[in-house]
Amino acid sequence: MDPTARVTPGVRLRLARPSDLRHLAAVEDSGGPMFAEAFGDDIAPVLLSPAGSGFDRALLAGFIVVADVDGEVVGFAHVLDVEGHAHLEQISVVPEHGRRGIGSSLVAAVLEEARWQGYDEMSLCTYRDLPWNGPFYAGLGFVEVAEIEPWQWRLHEHEIALGLEHNGARIVMTRPVRGRLDR
Repeated sequence: MDPTARVTPGVRLRLARPSDLRHLAAVEDSGGPMFAEAFGDDIAPVLLSPAGSGFDRALLAGFIVVADVDGEVVGFAHVLDVEGHAHLEQISVVPEHGRRGIGSSLVAAVLEEARWQGYDEMSLCTYRDLPWNGPFYAGLGFVEVAEIEPWQWRLHEHEIALGLEHNGARIVMTRPVRGRLDR
């Protein structure tokens, strides 16, 4: 993995170490206010629920790339292996470090790592219309899936069960792991 070409100066991307895992829930939770601002009082409770601490178990079936600044984890991207497919489960950057290219760099890094691990494509589930969701990923070459595979449908159904569709359409998007990002 050599994602450094797309990284903001002072930001280092690397595969997560066990010592990083305790910081990931706080990074994920830091995005709650953005969703609260976007959805107001009608926000699905799951979007404000504290993140779990299951990142250590998740490493067994995938990988995590972190962004750190001076040794502090300020963002991460979590990719799961779902039935032999790479799936971008979560990407989070603390708001204080947002809008600096860290999210795009994390996507580039996980695509590269997925390629090295032998995957051909990566999928994700996201809100279609939130600017930092569907449009962000579309700008990075992801396209909405018209015909969802059974394993993707199970992920989508899980999101529905959590109540995520309460705040808008959730879609499945994919892109090949090879090729450059459009941004």
